[in-house]
Amino acid sequence: MSGIADVARLAGVSKATASRALTGRGYVSAETRDRVIQAAQTLSYVASSNAASLVTGRTQNVGVIMPYVNRWFFAEVLEGIQDTLLEHGLDLTLYDARPGTAGRTLIFGDFLARKRFDGLIAVGLEAEDRELERLLAIGRPIVSVVGAATGTSVVSIDDENAVERATGHLLALGHRRIAFLGGDPQGYWADVDRRRLSGYTAAMTAAGLSDAVQHVPSEVTLQGGYAAAVDLLSDHHVRPTAIAAVCDEVAIGAIIAARRLGIQVPTDLSVIGVDDHEYADMFALTTMQQSPRQQGSAAVDLLMTSMAAPETPPVEMRLEARLIVRSSTSPPVGAESVIASDTPLQRR
Repeated sequence: MSGIADVARLAGVSKATASRALTGRGYVSAETRDRVIQAAQTLSYVASSNAASLVTGRTQNVGVIMPYVNRWFFAEVLEGIQDTLLEHGLDLTLYDARPGTAGRTLIFGDFLARKRFDGLIAVGLEAEDRELERLLAIGRPIVSVVGAATGTSVVSIDDENAVERATGHLLALGHRRIAFLGGDPQGYWADVDRRRLSGYTAAMTAAGLSDAVQHVPSEVTLQGGYAAAVDLLSDHHVRPTAIAAVCDEVAIGAIIAARRLGIQVPTDLSVIGVDDHEYADMFALTTMQQSPRQQGSAAVDLLMTSMAAPETPPVEMRLEARLIVRSSTSPPVGAESVIASDTPLQRR
């Protein structure tokens, strides 16, 4: 079987030059590149990633660390990352760093420090126990998807704007008693929750309804949304006519709670979420759609830029969510006129 040395000998160049010509990493004249490629074809040479690593000092591998791999958002982000890495001919090493586990401690304390990757994508990494600082100390390019972003490039949706517009949709339909459901101040997603709560509060305040602001915290899960919604909706004298949920899972939990309490959605209660979760269409949920796959793909593109030019300053890429209107929202009983389309508020 022919090796890189055979290709270099036939092309009349050094092994390093042959490697650069075949990998596309580093300058080689067009004439030399054509000669090397012709030699490789003549010898039926197939490049070895291990051999290329010895020459270039790169592993051709990207590390991906995330707190969950079996939840919708993370699985979608991972698919976007993997598809784009494959397009670039790069491998992927996945680290499942579940919060509060011994495995997470080992990953941050040992495995990541071995630097078996050229760059790292951290998905949903919140700033806890100085973990981000420890990643930055590894000395490899890092891009964050959602989560903490200090010192790294970051890709996410504009959370505040998304919920500001979601609340604006309910206001345009004629709702005035709108509650924000979900968000755990002590939870793993606390930073995202706070940004989304801020968007709701801004929309209510802009509508002159600051006195009507109502936040009902819950775990950011379907079960958490269900439990909080049961308490919120049980008293018909004070219950809201609409709910802006921190995410689709919480919104779906609220819809299930309403149904079990005999509350008609959307006749008696409108519900809007954020995500466009895989179950959103099943529950006819109006939502602010984000694209996790697009975020994963964009993270790879940013990482490739950083790997090629490490001095490139960090970039914040905030993607805009899109309103998807289904049948979980409608005007409240007695409303005279409505506007059901997406009317984004002016961005700050």
